[in-house]
Amino acid sequence: MAQQDRAIRTRRVILEAAASVFDEQGYDRATIAEVLERAGVTKGALYFHFASKEQLALAVIEEQVVDIAVEPQTIKLQEFVDSGQVLAFRLRSDPIQRGAARLAVEQGSNHLDRKQSMLSWTRFVEGLLNDARSRGEILESVVVGETAELFVGAFAGLQMMSQALTNRADLSRRLTVFFEHTLPSIAVPAILAKLNLDSERGAQLNAALQAKTVAKAAAGADAEVDVVTG
Repeated sequence: MAQQDRAIRTRRVILEAAASVFDEQGYDRATIAEVLERAGVTKGALYFHFASKEQLALAVIEEQVVDIAVEPQTIKLQEFVDSGQVLAFRLRSDPIQRGAARLAVEQGSNHLDRKQSMLSWTRFVEGLLNDARSRGEILESVVVGETAELFVGAFAGLQMMSQALTNRADLSRRLTVFFEHTLPSIAVPAILAKLNLDSERGAQLNAALQAKTVAKAAAGADAEVDVVTG
């Protein structure tokens, strides 16, 4: 189990290092050598987890969606809003989110299948909206697939504009404004009135999620010590 945990941690270190390099250099200019230097791992360790630069980039894109796992909410549309705000907050500094964002929207390179990011986010949003529909939270006229694509495409544009103007410092506020304009067209009025669209919510939720992760890691370490000393 300890060996498996180390492998998981090593993989994460490599992903974060790669994401930082992709964020700063873009896909074409990024090199495995720079990823290795930043991660502080051997070439063998990297290639054990990732066979190529392309596979590494695709893993960063996939991890971006996996990382956005907020606490379940009674109102699924609130969970949808929360996911967007946590993502907006993390795009300020989180290496995985920033690296994946650049990989997804970067122009000029044909060496990476960039559609995977948009497709993964669309499936993620569709899942939340379908759950919301099953609970009677969205209007019957809403076409879930088209609505998911609209939100994903709009968010990509919002974060690019925010990146250009403020290095994404105002992205949470821009997302709140977007939600204020679009959610009334899909949400049942009674549900809409209950949604918390506060632009500070992303920071608050992220802090709670990080605290939970730290507590879980500490509990795992304690359990490992008990096994060794028991």
